[in-house]
Amino acid sequence: MSEALWDEGPFAPCPAPFNMAAHTFAPAERRPEKVALEVLGAPGEVVERWTHGALAEAVRRTAGGLAAAGLRPGERVLLRLGNSSDFPILFFAANALGAVPVAVSAQLTVAEVGAILADLAPALVCLGTGLALPEAPGAPVIAAGEIAALRGHEPLPYAATAPDDPAYMVYTSGTSGGPKGVVHAQRAAWARRMMWDGWYGLTPEDRVLHAGAFNWTFTLGAGLTDPWAIGATALIHAGPADRTVWPRLIAAHGATIFAAVPGVYRQMLGEVGALPALRHGLSAGEALPAAVREAWTAATGRPVYEALGMSEVSTYVSFSPARPPVAGCAGYPQPGRRVAVIGEDGVPLGRGEDGLLAVSRRDPGLMLGYWRRAAETAAAFRGEWFVTGDRARMRADGAIVHLGRADEVMNAGGFRVSPAEVEAALAAHPGVAEAAAVEMPVREGVSVIAAFYVPVEAPVAEAELAAHCAGRLARYKCPRVFRAVAALPRGANGKLLRRRLREG
Repeated sequence: MSEALWDEGPFAPCPAPFNMAAHTFAPAERRPEKVALEVLGAPGEVVERWTHGALAEAVRRTAGGLAAAGLRPGERVLLRLGNSSDFPILFFAANALGAVPVAVSAQLTVAEVGAILADLAPALVCLGTGLALPEAPGAPVIAAGEIAALRGHEPLPYAATAPDDPAYMVYTSGTSGGPKGVVHAQRAAWARRMMWDGWYGLTPEDRVLHAGAFNWTFTLGAGLTDPWAIGATALIHAGPADRTVWPRLIAAHGATIFAAVPGVYRQMLGEVGALPALRHGLSAGEALPAAVREAWTAATGRPVYEALGMSEVSTYVSFSPARPPVAGCAGYPQPGRRVAVIGEDGVPLGRGEDGLLAVSRRDPGLMLGYWRRAAETAAAFRGEWFVTGDRARMRADGAIVHLGRADEVMNAGGFRVSPAEVEAALAAHPGVAEAAAVEMPVREGVSVIAAFYVPVEAPVAEAELAAHCAGRLARYKCPRVFRAVAALPRGANGKLLRRRLREG
């Protein structure tokens, strides 16, 4: 039996010096007049239109404005912004300066943002319209009304950063309960080129419509960074979303690639028909149910290519036009990746055996580490291998069968959510003695976060618990189901048996 190891040779080495923003806006030097971004309102309505040249200039001028505000290379800037083109401009401006942008979801509560601010200690905060911060954020704040003025400064040259210099950070939930910062290197943008053929089938002539908001990391990567870096056009919808808008936007704006989480594809069924300009769809965040894929393809005549990834390495396993979907599989490791299914000892197993999915520490897209968590970073590796936390099996042809999470982090609409974080919020209610959160399927392909709790006395009204959680957690982290139980199921060693809760 051959090893469960995929290695078709390394990807082209990242050039040095290397700056993520300079790489992303390189097409502006070749075709500055080509459209880079269209911000869409109603189908047929373009609210903003940016050329590659204009966008690159706005980024470099904003970098000058951030420098004038006191931001220095290597310092961190927290971006708490809504669904606006201000977000990618500020993100890449900070990177162009050599600083480290850190995006946080607009859905987070003030308390959640406060915890991140305390952990991050940023030098600057950029705050969008209608969003709030703790009373003492600990850093100067550039408010929404001041953001546009940053573009009035002289443009800065892109910083001559090294491939391994920090480029940006994202916060993700972990098994410890609190958010943890994932630090990515400048080379992460270079590594994304493995997705161009390994997932997207991306070309400079594509028009890529992403169903996510500007300020989501999935949108930032697949919807903006990669289309811009290859010289294509990104389409982002800034109007109100409903199940009927996406097929109408695809048709009205000539989208050739459409990217969304599985839930969006599911909602579109019954509303979508032939889309002549569309070449294919992309899906990530969670598994796309076979029935949804088949119904979409039957209605549109176009395939959907899935991808598997995580905050620490982005997507690294996927289907693509070159490697079409295989039933029951998550995809193939992208060309240039070194991926294995390993045992607890860190040694690759045989193909067909169940184990832990792992990515080589040599992967240029792998994180630098967890912010201020050296021990946790070291614990994520076993020799050469970064252990992703997913269980998997590698078939004889190299296709990956995904077997679920080895840990118990939940997936809510494409976001990873720690059960411990939800449980801590629930336990703060005076009527809750103890609580457990699990991901529970409610129908084929649809899961929600369910909360099981032991009441102090009588069961608490669902509406009261929902309001309690809404005040402490982002909307996507809030349970949708609340069930009072006499006791939480535990094993002989006292460990909570979450599977028993899921199975009823």
